[in-house]
Amino acid sequence: MGSEFPSASRHPSVLDSRTAPPPTPGWPFRLGRIPGLRTFTIHWPLPRGTQDKDMDLGAITKYSALHAKPNGLILQYGTAGFRTKAEHLDHVMFRMGLLAVLRSKQTKSTIGVMVTASHNPEEDNGVKLVDPLGEMLAPSWEEHATCLANAEEQDMQRVLIDISEKEAVNLQQDAFVVIGRDTRPSSEKLSQSVIDGVTVLGGQFHDYGLLTTPQLHYMVYCRNTGGRYGKATIEGYYQKLSKAFVELTKQASCSGDEYRSLKVDCANGIGALKLREMEHYFSQGLSVQLFNDGSKGKLNHLCGADFVKSHQKPPQGMEIKSNERCCSFDGDADRIVYYYHDADGHFHLIDGDKIATLISSFLKELLVEIGESLNIGVVQTAYANGSSTRYLEEVMKVPVYCTKTGVKHLHHKAQEFDIGVYFEANGHGTALFSTAVEMKIKQSAEQLEDKKRKAAKMLENIIDLFNQAAGDAISDMLVIEAILALKGLTVQQWDALYTDLPNRQLKVQVADRRVISTTNAERQAVTPPGLQEAINDLVKKYKLSRAFVRPSGTEDVVRVYAEADSQESADHLAHEVSLAVFQLAGGIGERPQPGYKAAETTHNINNAFGPGTANEHTVP
Repeated sequence: MGSEFPSASRHPSVLDSRTAPPPTPGWPFRLGRIPGLRTFTIHWPLPRGTQDKDMDLGAITKYSALHAKPNGLILQYGTAGFRTKAEHLDHVMFRMGLLAVLRSKQTKSTIGVMVTASHNPEEDNGVKLVDPLGEMLAPSWEEHATCLANAEEQDMQRVLIDISEKEAVNLQQDAFVVIGRDTRPSSEKLSQSVIDGVTVLGGQFHDYGLLTTPQLHYMVYCRNTGGRYGKATIEGYYQKLSKAFVELTKQASCSGDEYRSLKVDCANGIGALKLREMEHYFSQGLSVQLFNDGSKGKLNHLCGADFVKSHQKPPQGMEIKSNERCCSFDGDADRIVYYYHDADGHFHLIDGDKIATLISSFLKELLVEIGESLNIGVVQTAYANGSSTRYLEEVMKVPVYCTKTGVKHLHHKAQEFDIGVYFEANGHGTALFSTAVEMKIKQSAEQLEDKKRKAAKMLENIIDLFNQAAGDAISDMLVIEAILALKGLTVQQWDALYTDLPNRQLKVQVADRRVISTTNAERQAVTPPGLQEAINDLVKKYKLSRAFVRPSGTEDVVRVYAEADSQESADHLAHEVSLAVFQLAGGIGERPQPGYKAAETTHNINNAFGPGTANEHTVP
């Protein structure tokens, strides 16, 4: 189950019990000859076997001083947790270890802590907590995280007591925390800071070491369902997904090599390491060729899902032949986008909207074949391309729902359906299946007649293939490859399901972004007065058009999105809406000019970088 004691690698006053013998009564004592550790005296504040499980505030203060907060640094826990330059995060990691213990005690569950900054540059890092069923941290605890991270040293005790009292935390309750980290140079040291926080508050932990973010979500989910969802080991993850994938692809009528080979850009991140470990489990169903595998090149630099989506071109280091199927992960492997070059050498991106369309269409077809009329829904944000929404609603007859930007909002909405599929355009998403549906499908796979039983068995396997705890690039890749094989679709045929409407995204500098407030899943502006009316009048001028504005979560700018039947119309509409924002919402600096130098891609907006995150890029 891991150590109950901090690691010596952090500072010379703390014993690494994974290296040394277990402690005995009568601490402090002198430590003798242990390889790699010099002799020193240990004054340990929480000896094993103590009967007092209340917070030892003196010990917390003492160890917090070893993870001191830089003066003036203020961070906000957002959709992606905390993210900033790695050198500023030591105190945050220690304090998130403390918070994870309190959350574990309150929920009487295992809590996860993931050390990663996803698609951010290599010099950044971050941390996010994972709630009992693998979901993101509850909003009220996001506020606690922000408060605790920003507390000055002299206020730490008060903040911890306040959180415990507000959340009615039983401090006598045991706590267990699991920890994972990505491949950044700073991640191992920062994960040790998390461990210090967990142990000083009396929590137990298991350090999984290197994991993708979705794999840590999976481990938390498995542990809190008593293994019902799966085995909480990396081998358990590999075996569950691979078994389902191989069973599915065995049923594919198409067996040509063109459906069985895939080039994968791993963003020089953790996805390469884990995919290489896993590939022999599913190799009879798919051959993967890994690029940007971390052997050379920097994490997320000129590669990865973020780069491909932003720049609308293949990653560096990957040559693509005509109509060759390729995909890219992001740095922590929770996003995926597909792409290919056509016969004329033109680049085609297949983003989260088309991934959601492929998956939900296939699920709907299986349900029809089985004869089940289950409640299926697709959840999108306002940034989803209008063509995807129309295709799903009008062609596939699948209902579509819109939420505010941010994965946590999509995940929560998707839980309302028997089967809920959600993807942001950036490629982060998954499908969720209710417990009742899983039981019903399993029964159908055993009881129905041949053709229906085959469809039910497919659905049973595809349920196992999804990581329902979080969006997962490896899981989603295998789902997509299985569906393409089963339907006999080429990447071009998949892309041709519908044609994206041209769109344009801009940002407008304002004195105070809080003057903009929205409703209807951020698709309508409530304030300032007159802005939504102005947008409505502008939209009427163009065919198949829509536009909306929303305030940034990180800076005093307003995001503008517009789409229409032509790129020229989308560009004009976006510019005119930007002028309306500038005039009515307190624009500052130069008035928006045609030319779209401030344009952003769909991905950058749809990232939903939470406050405190580090890299919102603009793309010319």
